Amino acid sequence: MLEIGIGKGDITAFKRGVGMLGYGLATQVMLDIETPLYARAFVFYDPSTKKRVAFVNTELCMINPSLKDGVIRQLKQNYPDWNYDYENLMLTAQHTHTGPSGYSLHPLYSMGAPGFVREIYDKIVDGIYEAIVKAEINKAPGKIQIGKGNFDLETSISYNRSIAAYNLNPEVEHKISFAERHKAADKQMTLLQITDEHGQPKASVNWFAVHTTNLPNNWTKICSDNKGYAATELEESFHNENKSYISAFAQGACGDVSARVKFNPRLDRQRGYWEGPFEDDLKSSKYNGHIQYEKAKEIIKSIDNTQDLGTGGLDAQILYTDFGKIDIHPDFTNGKEGCVTSPSCMGAAFLVGSIMDGPGMPELLGKGAVTLSKVITKKRELLSKGEPKAYIDRMIKAQGVKPVVLETGRNLILGAQPRKLVLPDFADELVRNIKYFDRIGIYDQITMAPQVLPVQAMRIGSILILGIPFEITTIASKRLRKTIEDKVAKQGIQHVILAPYANAYNGYIVTNEEYQLQMYEGGHCVFGQWSLNALQEKSSKLVDELMKPASQRQSLWEAEPDVFSEDLATAFAFHEGNVYKSIRQKEERKERRRLLLEGRKDKNGRSY
Repeated sequence: MLEIGIGKGDITAFKRGVGMLGYGLATQVMLDIETPLYARAFVFYDPSTKKRVAFVNTELCMINPSLKDGVIRQLKQNYPDWNYDYENLMLTAQHTHTGPSGYSLHPLYSMGAPGFVREIYDKIVDGIYEAIVKAEINKAPGKIQIGKGNFDLETSISYNRSIAAYNLNPEVEHKISFAERHKAADKQMTLLQITDEHGQPKASVNWFAVHTTNLPNNWTKICSDNKGYAATELEESFHNENKSYISAFAQGACGDVSARVKFNPRLDRQRGYWEGPFEDDLKSSKYNGHIQYEKAKEIIKSIDNTQDLGTGGLDAQILYTDFGKIDIHPDFTNGKEGCVTSPSCMGAAFLVGSIMDGPGMPELLGKGAVTLSKVITKKRELLSKGEPKAYIDRMIKAQGVKPVVLETGRNLILGAQPRKLVLPDFADELVRNIKYFDRIGIYDQITMAPQVLPVQAMRIGSILILGIPFEITTIASKRLRKTIEDKVAKQGIQHVILAPYANAYNGYIVTNEEYQLQMYEGGHCVFGQWSLNALQEKSSKLVDELMKPASQRQSLWEAEPDVFSEDLATAFAFHEGNVYKSIRQKEERKERRRLLLEGRKDKNGRSY
């Protein structure tokens, strides 16, 4: 029987005025705290083989490589006998868009902070580390079970936000209308329950697909949003019988799935016209979380606590590869030759934003970016302007119909270095930040977003968890899962679970058919139109290796990832100088107006 431990750590990394992560707006900054944020750790240990694995879910937007570096560094330093490394520790995020930025050394994901914020990074690393240590210390013999349940189609829980792209997939035999978009989302929740050796519930983690975006891009309070409310409600429901019960509401294939259901033309355009069931966004967030809680509770009550899926051993394997340099085998492209990926690129559709969940630049500017991108790409194709022609050819081949605007794999905007961009600094705060970090030399040390990314497979008895560093759409996830299920069907694996937002992050995975329409998800499918096929190939290779005896395995580190650097952390450090000045002044003016209306004093004792 496995020994299983659970732990919870506080990662509420708050610094007033620092940007939030998820919507990509420099104007969304932290001003207060609505809820704490937590990391929840689940440790599995086999006394007979001395093997252990740990799955951690965090109430963050995403995991960045620097976080995992920091956690492993602390574990190795303080508990070397536990033998934690990149292979047997999986960090995931539930994808709230109202959590902190500033913990990534890849500039794109700390652009809104702006910069690297040491105290935010340390708080998150320490909280994750604390959760794992607690779980290790309280390990005890236990059992695991899997339960599944489907939401009723009419339940106001999840809706496909890109139905036109979804309908392009051949799997969709009967095209779904916009009014029926609730039918185009994965409605199944999968729940892993942990009990003690007598079958009494101790903890659970579930995976369900819905964006954690009930709270909009003008929300400025730290909050774990719908999945955080669900986790808290489930934990509190067990406190009479087990005060230490913890539950993680992890993320599923939510790439094209929103919690927002109603169009409200009275709302501000930049905030977006879509909302949840209620005009009060916080009420909608709690309501969505409550529905998730009810389904989880229902599944728990239906599980046979006498079963144990933990027999069969523990194992883990990780593959690191440069996703921008994959020549995909025809076995994974239905026989099509010459399919490749290229260094990561973002299209105009990404910059315009997800219309339902969080608009970006105005649509008119987006159309202008499309036109400019096509002109510049054609010019680069013909002239190669000092660039390697092989790169230009590969980019065009991989990115296809995408109007490339931001080349995060080569630190270029519209083919030029950011500091040479004609658009003036005052036009947009993020443009100012991108250009500033170019001027101080950050892009000489690291790409805007990571190119070498991990895919991780973790076996817990008859359960296989595949961790991927992307967010993935509904149909893309079905294809990826089938690829893995076909591989492990005869290996004693009964359940394959996809865990997105794992260990790192760089964009979306969509099907090739969805990509051609270039909606938001396709614009953010950064490695090009064959990204899913590349992921299927690498995941298949990973699982093949995991299924071999340990003595026969080869290292799957095909490329070396970026690692945490103190020098880069110092160079990229958050500051309250010119880059931050306009946001700070804007928020200070807003605060003074509020104090004036309330007749109160500010922190310096001045009356208004």
